[in-house]
Amino acid sequence: MGDLYEYMLGKLSTAGQNGQFRTPRHIIRLMVELMEPGPREVVCDPACGTAGFLVGVADYLRDLKDAEGNQVLNAPGNREHFNREMFHGFDFDATMLRIGSMNLLLHGIENPQIESRDALSQDHAAIEEAFTLILANPPFKGSIDSLNIATDLTKVVKTTKTELLFLALFLRLLKVGGRCAAIVPDGVLFGSSKAHQTIRKTLVEDHKLDGIISMPSGVFKPYAGVSTAIVLFTKTGAGGTDSVWFYDMQADGFSLDDKRQPIEQNDIPALLAAWRSRGEASGADDRGGKAFFVPKAEIVANSYDLSINRYKQVEYEAVSYDPPLEILAKLRSLEDEIRRDLDELEALL
Repeated sequence: MGDLYEYMLGKLSTAGQNGQFRTPRHIIRLMVELMEPGPREVVCDPACGTAGFLVGVADYLRDLKDAEGNQVLNAPGNREHFNREMFHGFDFDATMLRIGSMNLLLHGIENPQIESRDALSQDHAAIEEAFTLILANPPFKGSIDSLNIATDLTKVVKTTKTELLFLALFLRLLKVGGRCAAIVPDGVLFGSSKAHQTIRKTLVEDHKLDGIISMPSGVFKPYAGVSTAIVLFTKTGAGGTDSVWFYDMQADGFSLDDKRQPIEQNDIPALLAAWRSRGEASGADDRGGKAFFVPKAEIVANSYDLSINRYKQVEYEAVSYDPPLEILAKLRSLEDEIRRDLDELEALL
């Protein structure tokens, strides 16, 4: 039913009643593989919708094998943890709760913890430091009544913008050492308001910001053409950001128009390879390439701006043109040729 609901949204080219839209399956797989979840993770998506990210983690773990080639989930205790304690999701839409729960059950998870919860509200502020991994695509461009926002979130960032509040929420929900991969609109990375700068400063100074992956603007078409990025960070509570890894993803294997037809250009395999080898990767200082590191000091000097265009170096190639008189001479020659052809055609009539 989860796939069916998303198929219907895709065919209607619109979002659901509360702004739900499908996170493409290949983007979910990418984020799961970036995080490399283990068999004893406690995973949460605080805006789970149809639970696509949780299903992605389940599929990844079913295929995961240890060094001897045995399935990791078959180790003692892992299967029980997988079925009963690993998967958690929040949503306030009753339809999404039903579809998400059924989606997980149909994918073989016996007792997923899918709860009716407005994760940003004061009424549900009790859960904290409960999860080791968060994967999410929270609502963009929304705002909520400031009186309903959980006070512990407004202490981190004073705003009513949901895309900023969800980042503060992820920090609250994660255990120390927990990791997060979340999709955010590009405005989060370079917004100049105090709230935007505060949440970026919190990630850089108080925790470990691991990476920023810039995605092309057509990834979420036909629902929206907004430019987005994947933010990757680890909750430490004590800093740890020495440098931030950036990747400029320009193609995801599909056309960037409303049709989203498969194409050959696809940066995802190279992205995953670069992420896994980033520690020893040569050429990491070459900002003309797609992957590079930026030192923390430079980010601080730029008011914690995390947009890739701030740091990426673009090489401009000089283009040489023929002199204007030569171009005019070629045009006259072409006109003469056309006139001769017309004269020959007229003679045949």
